[in-house]
Amino acid sequence: MFRLHRDVDHRAASWGLVLAAGEGKRLRSYIHEIRGDDLPKQYVNFIGRRSMLEHTFERAKKLIPVRQILTIVSRDHLRFAEVQHQLSHQPKQNIIVQPENKETGPGIFLPLMYLYKRCPEAIVSVFPSDHFIVEEERFMDHVELAVKAVAHDPSRIILLAMEARGPEVDYGYIVPRPDDGGLNLWGTRHAANFVEKPNAAMARELIKAGGLWNTMIMVFKVRTLAEMMKRLFPKTHLRFARIFDAIGTPEESRTIEAVYQTLEPLNFSKGFLETIAAIDPAIISVLPVLQVFWSDWGSPERILQAREMLIERARTPKPMPAKVKRHPACPLIWRSDSA
Repeated sequence: MFRLHRDVDHRAASWGLVLAAGEGKRLRSYIHEIRGDDLPKQYVNFIGRRSMLEHTFERAKKLIPVRQILTIVSRDHLRFAEVQHQLSHQPKQNIIVQPENKETGPGIFLPLMYLYKRCPEAIVSVFPSDHFIVEEERFMDHVELAVKAVAHDPSRIILLAMEARGPEVDYGYIVPRPDDGGLNLWGTRHAANFVEKPNAAMARELIKAGGLWNTMIMVFKVRTLAEMMKRLFPKTHLRFARIFDAIGTPEESRTIEAVYQTLEPLNFSKGFLETIAAIDPAIISVLPVLQVFWSDWGSPERILQAREMLIERARTPKPMPAKVKRHPACPLIWRSDSA
């Protein structure tokens, strides 16, 4: 497994945003069966000693200081003692509470207003809190690559997409453009096409064409996203600009409530990213995440599959890892000592 040097300068500019405002409706009946309540899935401990949210915090902390990790939750979640306990380990000022769930668009835009207020030049990595990832170090190495790529070119939004292990019909897919043969130190590709939840036949064709699973894990500069919102979604921008202006004033809570009362739900991937890709395709880049087991836990079947995979791995002897060195001319080229 390759490892990257953790760059101190990038830590200073690198912030994290953990998305924990979802309701997890697809797993609600399963959670009620095993727990007897309707605790949203990101706060549930399915495997190991931590909840999905706590695992997400631990992953993010491998790259980003705790003081620079924001978390968005829905107000209704706070009625659960487990939620309050899990959030109590994070800085209070970094917990952003939205009045209600209005899909992933507002769930990202609202905390970004707070981040833009605090650090307008921040590079933010967005982490959904319902993902299961096994090779966490390798995964965070890819996140760091994306952070460095955005630092090099702040105009880009970089999506981390996983190797498709099969024709999954409940995932979204990203098809990268064909490689133009040019040298790319970061391993990113331009996105050619987004497909949301295809049928099995189409999913197989997408995989043949090099399609990757869309994870909604992304990295971008907060100023860049704010400027895109203003240019391409002026009405949405005006609403959140009201919130931005009210942050830190006595009108903050009241303004958020008023904006959310008339706010239409918006899916960030479908409604925002795909619009940007259609208007200016060069902005959206894809970083394929290699040799990482990833699963979006939206069904009991995926949880059971992950458990079976972990059991099987525990039974299989681990091979001795080959020693690797970074190639002096390119950070993405690695060689073994025996080469």
